Amino acid sequence: MRPGPGAALTGRYGAAVLFTQRFLPGLADGTVTLAFRRWRRPTVRAGGRQRTPVGELAIDAVDAVAWEDVTDTDAVRAGYAERAELAAELARHPEGTLYRIAFHHAGADPRIALRRRADLDDDEWRAVAARLDRLDRASRHGPWTAAVLRLIAAKPAVRAGDLAGAVGRERLPFKADVRKLKELGLTESLDVGYRLSPRGEAVLARLAVSDRTSPATGPRSSA
Repeated sequence: MRPGPGAALTGRYGAAVLFTQRFLPGLADGTVTLAFRRWRRPTVRAGGRQRTPVGELAIDAVDAVAWEDVTDTDAVRAGYAERAELAAELARHPEGTLYRIAFHHAGADPRIALRRRADLDDDEWRAVAARLDRLDRASRHGPWTAAVLRLIAAKPAVRAGDLAGAVGRERLPFKADVRKLKELGLTESLDVGYRLSPRGEAVLARLAVSDRTSPATGPRSSA
């Protein structure tokens, strides 16, 4: 079952299940606790955590099922008015094995709290700096983390394509890099573009006074 435009469940979080906007209130209040998808192979696994705009979901079970075993109660728990509505949706994407994904709402996205933690002690700063340094060293286009933080600080709420163009980057690889900074709690997505979180502002300030020559003191300088 190919979901329409909506909220991706991503990241520890690698694979994804998508939900359209209509399902988000049910995910948030815990009334939607099942999903049905047709896949050639599962894209999520039991024990995983999945993110949505309304918080994290904990995946409890992923099971192949026969349509005959899906009940009206299952359909309601998946956010549909009745089994027939779910059947109509599944009929749009008939290929693959039918899977029943059970989950529960597991709380707010932990990155939200992380973004607010701007008071970094020395140990926490060294850990963040080491992560940035690893990102820089793993990059095929050279060190980038400090440059992107500075760019977002200077141009908040600017489209990703415009930011990428300003530094001679392709839009999609640039957005992938910003997502890596978001995982560290350093950036926040806006309706258009991004901004630094309080944590990101604190890290950028520390970078400004760091020699940025080693993981112990900060990432390498970015051009």
